[in-house]
Amino acid sequence: MNLDRAVLAFAGVMVLVSAALTYFVSPMWLLLTCFVGLNLIQSSFTGFCPAAMVFKKLGVPGGGPAFK
Repeated sequence: MNLDRAVLAFAGVMVLVSAALTYFVSPMWLLLTCFVGLNLIQSSFTGFCPAAMVFKKLGVPGGGPAFK
């Protein structure tokens, strides 16, 4: 798994976790979904992605084509 796929997978997991927490705990967890979405949008414009920086430090190999 390369860096691009790891970031996409992490974002997907966070959205699903947020949806489950919204359903089972509190509607306030939708704020997490909004944060993830806004972070994806800003990273597409700026190229700055905190999750990618963390994954790099964890040793995930560099990015490549996200979809083959």
